[in-house]
This record gives sequence, structure tokens and C-alpha cells, in this order.
Amino acid sequence: MAEVEEPKFSSLADRIAALNKQKNFSTPPPATKRPPPPPPPGIAKPASKLTTPDTNGVASAQSPSLPARPQKRNPPSLPQRTNTSRSEAVVESPPTLPNRDAPPPLPNRKNSSQPSPALPARRPSAQPFPSRRGSNSSEISHISTISNLSLNPVSSRTSTTSVETAQAGRRVLAPTLDQAKLPPLPPSRKEREAREAQAARENAERQATDVVKAPLLSVRSAPVVPNVGSRPSLPPRLPSRPGASPTPSYADETPPGAPRRLPPPPSAYVRPTTTFESRTHTSPGSRPRDDGPPPVPLSSRPTFAQIDAITVRASANQADCCLICRDFSAPDNVAAQYPNHSLPRHDPVGYLANVLCGPFPSATDKARAIFTWCHHNIAYNVEEFFGKCIKGRNVEETIFHGKAVCQGYAEVYQAIAQRAGLQCVVIGGHGKGYGYTPLTKNEPPPPRNPTGHAWNAVCIDNGEWKLLDACWGAGNVGNQQYHKQFKPQMFCLSNELIGLKHFPQDERYFFRSDGRIPTWEEYMIGPVRGEKAEFFGTATDEGFSEFTFTPAEKHIPVYSGQVVRFQFGKVCEHWQPERHGKGKPYLLLMKIQGMDGRKEDLVPLESDGFWWWTDISARDLGAPGQTVFLYALTTLNNKDARGVTKEEYYRVKGSGCFSMSWAIYAKWELV
Repeated sequence: MAEVEEPKFSSLADRIAALNKQKNFSTPPPATKRPPPPPPPGIAKPASKLTTPDTNGVASAQSPSLPARPQKRNPPSLPQRTNTSRSEAVVESPPTLPNRDAPPPLPNRKNSSQPSPALPARRPSAQPFPSRRGSNSSEISHISTISNLSLNPVSSRTSTTSVETAQAGRRVLAPTLDQAKLPPLPPSRKEREAREAQAARENAERQATDVVKAPLLSVRSAPVVPNVGSRPSLPPRLPSRPGASPTPSYADETPPGAPRRLPPPPSAYVRPTTTFESRTHTSPGSRPRDDGPPPVPLSSRPTFAQIDAITVRASANQADCCLICRDFSAPDNVAAQYPNHSLPRHDPVGYLANVLCGPFPSATDKARAIFTWCHHNIAYNVEEFFGKCIKGRNVEETIFHGKAVCQGYAEVYQAIAQRAGLQCVVIGGHGKGYGYTPLTKNEPPPPRNPTGHAWNAVCIDNGEWKLLDACWGAGNVGNQQYHKQFKPQMFCLSNELIGLKHFPQDERYFFRSDGRIPTWEEYMIGPVRGEKAEFFGTATDEGFSEFTFTPAEKHIPVYSGQVVRFQFGKVCEHWQPERHGKGKPYLLLMKIQGMDGRKEDLVPLESDGFWWWTDISARDLGAPGQTVFLYALTTLNNKDARGVTKEEYYRVKGSGCFSMSWAIYAKWELV
């Protein structure tokens, strides 16, 4: 049989490709001898005998051996690759092939003993970041894969050293959230609706059982009046009106800072029936029953006269806190005793500060005395004002000259007040005085120009800054003539009400109790947003406030189909006509023109002591272009009409023979 021939290669690349096909680059097993072919049938195999020497020197007969076949040469050993794993046993490589050049040996890598450079320590980051998670996406799989190895990782020496180095700046992350400590789910819509229904039922039950109490209203200008007897009720509500209302609502146009006034207590105290008067008194020697209260010691119980005296004294003290109802008769009398022609020529300011303010310890009384003195001794200089030739004078020259414009009034008041130890400033700005024309409805306000007027601010009792206008309080100008008339409201009104007609250049001088600074547009438009009803000063002398008049607008639509409420109130809840005014109040009457202006009539107003009101249909007021008035009945049958009631008026009017006169308080125009 022929020998296995060794494969031959024509190039080194072919040999390398053949070596790569062999498994693990190991030497192929040697080729074994093929078995001989089987003998033909029927032919016996000849036995051959061979003599072999015995171990004892005796030759033994054996079969002759076959001639040895030539051995096949082993193929050369494969070269050992660097990336193969070495076996534990060292296999000796066979000799290289003859006449073939061995591949050059691979270069050996230098064994360097120098350590690799370490990375610099990472600075700790201050930016918060959530805990990193692995490849697992769900919370459950992330938590289930946590092991001691993952919670306490074992780092190399280099990483351990870096962690220990930055241990101080390392940020410790919060532990993972436990599944058992998850926040509760928000309530469903059904649960919320059930809770709201339960809360509504509880509130309805509570409101049905609770006693409704009137809210307590805080009044800055006057403290609460003691509850003596029963208070008069508020005016009745208006009758039902149509749904569509073309006229503006006056409820939103109440002047800022004017609190709701409460009605005053009745003048006569009605002694209520006590619980002891309804019981049957026992004799002094009898023993009281067990179910009754113990006897009251009569020696320590105050009489009703003492209770009445204490009540009147408390009411007087509370009225003193209100500047409108406060008794300023003492400072007003002192101010009238020192006319300007009787003052010394040397230091008249110091002299006035001493004689006007020295007798009074109260800063409010001192400020009032100076205010009243300006009314008695300084007149408005209409000649220079209308001649446009106003001369500048100092304080002493103005005092002896006896005439000035608003700037002169303010400078004289400031000089006397500061010499008396009061804090006082002169405020310049705009005033809605002589020459001012109210804006019509929907008319834009003029550009900002807070100039043309001057007034004062003085610090009175309790450190309160009070706005006042000595010029407007002394009189008024009309038909280019000055009319001297004392107006104490320019001293007594609150800063909010004075601010409706005064706008300072400096925003610090509003001195509102709420600290708000109105805008120029808000000041020019005013609370009425249109022309205001004409109000006459005679109503102020009788204790009526122009800021409580309703309707506040000048024009009243006739064909609105509404019922118009005419309502008026007093300047203060403490104001009593017999004490603070000139006597009992007048009967108020509304003069109307009748339907289509064909029948004049006088309608008396209802009153509860604080409010006066009446309700009249708009068609009954008159025709467009006519005027309606608010009258005060001053005389009836040539007698003073103070204290006349509505019943007396109707009785005298029904007799057919009467005479009357009246004063005008307000005026409106029909459109």
C-alpha cells in the first residue's frame, strides 16, 4: 500500500491557512497501517514455523514475521501562538522541516517595572442626582437584585485610597424607598364627593342650630357706642326692580375710608324689667327657698340713676375720641380773643404760639386753636388772586396784612404750630376748589399736574398725622368775592375724605389709614365717575354728610323704569342735633315735579335718627330737563319748624291754610 504523502505548499500563506484549519493547532495523529485484504474463500492459510530461541536456550518453533514497512515521517510541529492557552505538560516540538526557512520570532515585550500613573482624585459634586440604577427597569427587579456585594462593593487598593482621600466631601445618598412605606394614594372622585356632601350636611346642621350674631365693625373715627336699650333699625330695602338696570350702581362708589356708621343710642333710657321684679318677694325674716337665687345685698347694688350717669359719661368720653363730635369750644373761644391788630410787632408768631396753645395740654386742641384763629384773622386775597398779581410775603407780614392765598394760610399755620412744639408740614398739590370743573361721564382725565393749592398736615394726639386746610376752613370764594364762613369739617374730616379733594405732589403726604397711594386718574375721576350731585353747605351745619347722599350722580334717568332711593345720613354716629347742632332736626322733603312734570309735590322722608330715606318712582320725579330738590322745612305757619314730624306736616297741609319756607340741601337734574 502506498504511503500517505505529505501535503506540499507553494507559499507561506497557503501553509498558514492550512494550519488555521486544524483544531487547536495540534499535531495530527499519525496514520495507522491499513488491515490486509481478507483471503479468498477455500484457501487455507499456510502456517509458517519460526524457531525462536527459548529463554532456556531451547529453540521454539514460531511463524515467520512479516517484513517491516517503512515508517511514515511525522509532519513538522506547528508554531506555538501567543494567544493560545498553554497546557501544563511541555510537549517537545518535532524538528523543523528541511530546506524551509522558519518564520522570524515575534519580538518580546519589555517587562517594565514602573507602575502606571494613577488618575487624580475626583472632586465631590454638589449637584444632587438620583441614585443610579442598573439595567433593571422596574422598582421590584431593582430592589430584588440588591445584595450584600452590591451594597458593600469591594474596590481595589487604588479606588479605596481615592475614596478615603475624598471621604470628607463625599455625598451620602438617601436609602432606597421601602415598598411598605409608600405614600397613600389620593382619594378617588367618589370619595371626594362623599366627603364634600358630608361636610355640606354638617355645615347645614351647624348653621341651623347656631345663633346668628351681627358682625362687629371697627370704626376708626369713633369707638363703639354702648348698647343701651334697643337701636333703631336700618332703612328698609328698596322694592323689587326690573332685572335690567341702565343706571350705574352707587354701592361701589362709596368714598374710600368712610366706615359704616352705627345709629346712636336713644336719648332716654328705658329701664328694663328685672327678674327680681317678677318674683314674689319674701319677708325679711323668712328663709329663702332652696331652688331660688341668693338674695342680693341692697347696700352694694347701684341705683338706676347711677347707672344712667355712668352711661352718659362713657358716651361723652367716646365722643371725645371723634374729631367731628369732640367739644372744641375751649380752643375756639381762645382763638377769638386775639385779633391780628392787637398782636405785638415784635415776634407775633411766638406770642400766638404761647397764647393759643399754652392753655391746652392736648396736641389736638392746640392744632384746633391755630386753625380757628386763621379763620378769624386772615381773609382770602381775591384782589391779587383774580388780578394775577400775587405778592410774596413772609409770615409776619401776612399776619398783620390779614390777607393771603392758600400758600399764605399754610405758611402761617406751620410757623405758629412749630413754635408751639407741634410737628407740621406744608403740602403742595392740586385741590378741587374754585375753578375746578368735574369730569363728565366717560371723559378722560387730564394729564398729571398736581399744582395750584397748599394745605397742612399736623401731628395730633397719639402721634397721628392729620390733614387740614386752613384756607378752605376760613371761607369760600364766589363771584370773585370772598365769603367768610367757618367750616370745621376741613379740620375734622378723616384723611381719606380730605384726600378726595386734595392730591399732594409728594406721595408721602397722603396719610391714609390703609397706607394706599391713589393714582392721579383715580383722584380726578372720583368715586362717582361722573358729575356729582350739587350739595349745599347748609346741610353740613345740620350734621349731614355729603358723602352719604344717594344718588351721588347729578343726572337721574326718568325712563329707567326703576324706583329711585333718596337716602342721607349724619356725619357721625355720635352727632346729636341738640348738643352739637342748633336744636332739633328739620323735617326733610323731596320736591318732585310729578309724572311728565305736570304736578309738583313735596314728599317727606322717613327717619330712624341716623338715616333719612324715601323711595320714589323715576316717572313721578318729573320730565327730562327738570330739577328735583332736597328741602329742609325751616318754618311752618311763621313758626320755627325744628322738631316738626311727618304727621304734623300732613295735618297742617290738609287744613288748606298754611305757610312754609325751606332751605335747599341738594339738587339733581332729570334726563
